[in-house]
Amino acid sequence: MRRFWFRRGLRFLGFAIVFVGLAGLVVMTLWNALLPEILGVSAITFGQALGLLVLSRILFGGFRGGPRGYDWRGENGWEQGGFGRGRREWKQKMAERWKQMTPEQRDQMKQQWRDRCRSWGRGRWGSPPFEEPPHQDEPKSSAS
Repeated sequence: MRRFWFRRGLRFLGFAIVFVGLAGLVVMTLWNALLPEILGVSAITFGQALGLLVLSRILFGGFRGGPRGYDWRGENGWEQGGFGRGRREWKQKMAERWKQMTPEQRDQMKQQWRDRCRSWGRGRWGSPPFEEPPHQDEPKSSAS
């Protein structure tokens, strides 16, 4: 039984090394074929290509096991996970609340959201951010 897991672990490690190597080779080849002519940058080495892969993983969170934002859920296949799932659950919960409200409660809720979101995209005191405040007429001096 130990041999089985040991061999399985070695096989996984071998596939991971081959995958990372091929991915690095693809990045290096594409970079060296396209970017020096397009942008005038210098060619990169295999190690630099691997570094770019790691950097892209850190910055963009790539190398996921399926379409972005989706998780494998067994029998049901690909289901939306992460933020998308939470949004869907929130929308369903709000739809249920909405159905149970009276028309007066709905109007009250709409007004609360209008009041809450009224200053969105506006300046500090509720005025549009690029509109100048109204000027008061200054008294004209009689010295002129």
